[in-house]
Amino acid sequence: MPTSPESDRVLELQDLIIGSANVAEFLERLSVMAAGALSRDSTTKIECGVTLKRQRRTATVAGSSPRAVHLDQIEQRIGDGPCIAALRSKETVLLGDVYKDPRWPDYQEALIAEGCRATLGVPLEIDQDSAAALNFFAFGSGVFTEKIIREATEFADIAGRAVRLAVKLGTAQNLADDLAAAMASRTSIDLACGVIMGQNRCSQAEAMAILTKVSSHRNQKLREVAEEMLANLAGGGVRTHFEP
Repeated sequence: MPTSPESDRVLELQDLIIGSANVAEFLERLSVMAAGALSRDSTTKIECGVTLKRQRRTATVAGSSPRAVHLDQIEQRIGDGPCIAALRSKETVLLGDVYKDPRWPDYQEALIAEGCRATLGVPLEIDQDSAAALNFFAFGSGVFTEKIIREATEFADIAGRAVRLAVKLGTAQNLADDLAAAMASRTSIDLACGVIMGQNRCSQAEAMAILTKVSSHRNQKLREVAEEMLANLAGGGVRTHFEP
């Protein structure tokens, strides 16, 4: 059964997610794919940067090349430009010619110094706490035609779904890592309490009180006190089931 270009692209993006070790790697490969998609319909090569902003912090910046990352970071450093405007407005923003558009003079001056002639910021839909945009760069005039802009918008619509999934998977992995660390911490503390209970013939609550008092007196975290005590037993450390 023949497939449509859209379904082919969806499958490509799914393969990117499966084949990527983390969100950062996925976004880097996504930027290469986006740049290639637009360059095929253009008379000149187009580069792409990906800006991913999450609540209170920027999670990842990727690019189809080191030059694309550099150009994307210029806009972030200056604090305004088409990509940032696209993140704010959730609409595609075009800077068609750095010599003719007066909206971002500092940014445009920096682009001129880099030999970049035009940029296109295209937002990606993620969720309420996250925002992302594709930042396309061209090094000639008249590159971002209506056809190219339409292609960028259609690509972003499909890519946004893949980015949402990648971010959710990345968040799930972070939660799993945090849980494993918490379980390892809890295990060390429980083992230390068991040792104190055996040495002092006391209850678990009393053992925890002793451990907490030492932690407070030394101004150390409870886990650090527990691990230090366990390490001193028989001159060796104790590894938990949850540690790598």
